[in-house]
Amino acid sequence: MSKREIINKIEEEARKYFIGASGCHDWTHVDRVRKLALSIGKKEKADLFILEVAALLHDIGRKTEMESKGLFCHAEKSAEAAGKLLKKYKFPQDVADNIVHSVLAHRYRNQHVPTTLEAKILFDADKLDSIGAIGVARDFLFAGNAGSNNLYTGNEKVAAKSGKDLSYTGEDSAILEYEIKLKFLKNKMLTKTGKAMALDRHNYMADFFKRFWQEVKAIK
Repeated sequence: MSKREIINKIEEEARKYFIGASGCHDWTHVDRVRKLALSIGKKEKADLFILEVAALLHDIGRKTEMESKGLFCHAEKSAEAAGKLLKKYKFPQDVADNIVHSVLAHRYRNQHVPTTLEAKILFDADKLDSIGAIGVARDFLFAGNAGSNNLYTGNEKVAAKSGKDLSYTGEDSAILEYEIKLKFLKNKMLTKTGKAMALDRHNYMADFFKRFWQEVKAIK
């Protein structure tokens, strides 16, 4: 099979994991991450085949993680499933290792550090989809799907500094996710291209949340 035929097969396999998935982590997210990864990869001179396959597989464990309310790391689950799939299609070991590592290390909240160029690009692409206009929309959708009934609590800045994990609890909110994670992502980017793209998206997102609180306080 040609590389394009293999990618089409992998995509067909990957899509099965997203049937009935939440809109914040459904196939549209995977497709956006793939586009971002390939765009960055071309500029950074990465292996686009490895990058595209890794992007297609990076979140195949996400749906089950959300169903379990965060009882395990979806990146680890995705990497395990990806490894089995790559063996099925007889990927060369070095290529498979890079893809599995990229999937494993793409998550912000785990201890796996991206070491290959492709892993760094996938990390950046995934984070870019968490900020900007798309990121704001996904943030509110994720909070609702995770069980939060709060548009905001007014206690987000204090809660963010507490160090407590309030994910999947009644105290969670999209605003808290911004305070804990999203506003710091521009400083976490690993590639030159990713950093430039993140700054623009961050500024849009920061303006949104600034305006949000101005409207809450009836300033605007």
